[in-house]
Amino acid sequence: MLPGMRCCMSSAAAVFGSLCHGCRSRARSLSFQGFSWSLRQNSWWNSQDSNDLPTAENPRILITENVILSDIKKAPPEVYRSGPFVYADVLDYKNLRELVVNNRITWLVHYSALLSAVGEANVALARKINITGLHNVLDLALESCLRLFVPSTIGAFGPSSPRDPAPDLCVQRPRTIYGVSKVHGELMGEYLHHRYGLDFRCLRYPGIISANTQPGGGTTDYAVQIFHDALSTGHHECYLRADTRLPMMHIGDCHRATVEFMQAPECQLSLRTYNIAAMSFTPEEVATEIRKQLPHLKVTYNPDSVRQTIADSWPVRFDDSNAQRDWGWKSTYGLEELVSDMLSSIRDKKTNAGLPVS
Repeated sequence: MLPGMRCCMSSAAAVFGSLCHGCRSRARSLSFQGFSWSLRQNSWWNSQDSNDLPTAENPRILITENVILSDIKKAPPEVYRSGPFVYADVLDYKNLRELVVNNRITWLVHYSALLSAVGEANVALARKINITGLHNVLDLALESCLRLFVPSTIGAFGPSSPRDPAPDLCVQRPRTIYGVSKVHGELMGEYLHHRYGLDFRCLRYPGIISANTQPGGGTTDYAVQIFHDALSTGHHECYLRADTRLPMMHIGDCHRATVEFMQAPECQLSLRTYNIAAMSFTPEEVATEIRKQLPHLKVTYNPDSVRQTIADSWPVRFDDSNAQRDWGWKSTYGLEELVSDMLSSIRDKKTNAGLPVS
């Protein structure tokens, strides 16, 4: 079968509590600026009452999620419980169009992509999913007057970009198909906004760290794996050098930034693509912070040439002053809070699953 995507449809708060980057358990309790969610709210999706028509305060949202190489992955139970769930293919425009029309979608959040390291291992597939799939979504959003969110990434910058910090507007010459596809998405969205008025919105995410998802082929994924290794074997072999500094963000800040950005009135936005920042750290710095709770952690370094080269071409820090000024962005998690939350969350998951904890 063709590589596929998962599509979830739900109300705004539930949507951003179940993004493909993890933290689905937060969907039951999220509340952002007047948006709240409970499982009982599922019922309005099946209602034909005209009072259930989508409004600016209660949009209907379609999320395209992470691509699975071999097939379309079956959703875990918590996703089915949190709202309507359908199977779809990001390359099938007709099917996507039917989903939008039949479910009266007003916002589209497009997360389907192959990440940096995986994309370099399969450039043709990455080009198809990350670029052809994006064009399907852009065309659909333009045709149906949707508010469209497409995330970008630290990978949209290249070795000639300013690194410390990287501003919103600068030279971008990425050297991965993932980064190239993201720059393409940024520019296409901006063009369609200025040419046709498409409400296109894009955030450049740093490395996103979540306890609820396993590493998925990204260059920053060591910063997730190190927590699992610390609590299981007590040893982590890092594929980056000890001093490789990269921007990172807790999944909770990522969710909140996305919701706040999508809710922001268009008149407040001076850009269509913004950097968002939280913290920057090296593998050795996060290991040192983990050792404050798990002194036995041992980290060895065996740099992988592909991932190290990618990391060396990326910014050390993001300048997110425009996001702070235009729509009030501010992170809440620093390194200490991130480490405490990750260790606590992963420890609880392992204990509940009956797995040993180091």
